Amino acid sequence: MQGAIARVCVVVAAALLNHPILFPHENTTHPDEDEELVARMREHEERLEMEQAKLEEELSQQEQTASDEGYSWCLWSTVSFIIFFTIEMYRVDLLDAEIRPVEDEDVISESGSVTPGTMVLDKDVLRNFCDKCTYTSSHEIWRVREFVEGFADDLLESLRSICNRETDVEVGDFVGIGSMFESWKVGRPLICDLIVPFSPPEEYCFQFHLWCTASGDIPPNMQGCGRIKVIRCGDNEEHCLCGSANLGDDMLCLLHSRNDTIKVDHTLEELLCSKNTHSLAKDHVMKWFQISVTKAWGRISHKYDFEVTFRNLDTAGALKIRLRSGKVVLLNLIPVVQLEDTNAYFVSHFPSDCDSSPDPYWPLSFAVYERNLLRHFAKRLPQNSCHLRCFQIVTFLHRRQGALTGKSALTNYHLKTVLLHLLLTKRPSAWGISNMEDRLRDVFSFLQRSLQEKRLNHVVTGNRKIPEEVNVPEIFCKAEPINLFRSIVLHKELYAATVRHFHEMLQNAPVLMQEYSSRFSNGGLHHSLDENVSG
Repeated sequence: MQGAIARVCVVVAAALLNHPILFPHENTTHPDEDEELVARMREHEERLEMEQAKLEEELSQQEQTASDEGYSWCLWSTVSFIIFFTIEMYRVDLLDAEIRPVEDEDVISESGSVTPGTMVLDKDVLRNFCDKCTYTSSHEIWRVREFVEGFADDLLESLRSICNRETDVEVGDFVGIGSMFESWKVGRPLICDLIVPFSPPEEYCFQFHLWCTASGDIPPNMQGCGRIKVIRCGDNEEHCLCGSANLGDDMLCLLHSRNDTIKVDHTLEELLCSKNTHSLAKDHVMKWFQISVTKAWGRISHKYDFEVTFRNLDTAGALKIRLRSGKVVLLNLIPVVQLEDTNAYFVSHFPSDCDSSPDPYWPLSFAVYERNLLRHFAKRLPQNSCHLRCFQIVTFLHRRQGALTGKSALTNYHLKTVLLHLLLTKRPSAWGISNMEDRLRDVFSFLQRSLQEKRLNHVVTGNRKIPEEVNVPEIFCKAEPINLFRSIVLHKELYAATVRHFHEMLQNAPVLMQEYSSRFSNGGLHHSLDENVSG
């Protein structure tokens, strides 16, 4: 009897250990491995049935010689049958799931709605749309970038000339980010985003408090943000109070004689800090920057024969350049503070972000790391890869849907984050131009799943998959992932509208691609497309 019990335990343990559900990664097979998988599982099933038959025969013999223990053996047979029946049911379900394509996108689909799996994409229409409607001349992009960079250099040099280098903020060289510098721009007008680092004069320095450090003291709803404190860092006055406090006529300073002149200058704090604090205020910085850019343009405007205006008086550095030919270029100069010697920057505002964080909390931008990550993949993907084309298609459909039904909380940054996550998880060979339809469905499926889970993790923070070549600081790699959908899911109506926007975009995608491909092919003009997507 003991031997029989031991055999029951061994068979059950073997069945459980070899069960596919315990090792899901082994079942993540490619379609060409399905037949081999099915054959192995059927062979495994036959072995289990033979073992079960032998076991039942042995149990039957034991019952005849030990009738007093019949109830015990009946119990063992029942338990064994239940275990094997449960395993068999799970095996059948899993086998069906392996053979049938997994429809992850069904999770938030409404009855009768289109999903990424059921969306009809005609390959000819898709190819035609990519070739004609998402194409922006690389020569034109280089010309615009060259013009913008030259103009920005001249404008910032003029800005520096009106600043007092000893007492005023120091302005550094700009850094290009965004679609024009990542080669995925679609439509017109062309928009160039330049971040402009600034630093305090020599007697001051910035002290940073991050959300991901113990000493950050940042509220939970301000993930991805930090505070910037303005402090004096002079050698002589660092530990001396005579320049900042009234010690009275009878008090002497041991560091300074009566003949020494102590310079008490609170101009920087009054100009750029929140009232009665040492925290750098975004509103004050933006006001200072806008006034400075206006003055700087006034000094050099006579050199140019085009018009420059502020597009939005509430957004510093949002310029609109109208050339004599009538062509329009939009330029966003964004004042930022560099985080020590990293490529992370505290930004005063994002051009497309209407719900910015309140003072004194500054959002931290990883745009330079994301740009470098795209460059990293560009060196490893197949020639003429489809990753940027997929992104261009999705951004076009998103913006076009917004023109039809109104703006959405979904942004191009969310879409770029989805693309970067997929680039990190899929092998480079999967991004060939022939795989564009599959990768486009992957982008939509990933976005749909993220909406269903109400979570889209930032691609840089807390992501161990980032290649070392990108040089992301360890403090951000170890940080908790930031949920980019947090502000959306906290508002039920906003979240519902975002999901609705996504489903409508999926439903309209084939029609929009067909319509714009036909209009372009029939001479209906690139100009019309540009006006529609310029938002």
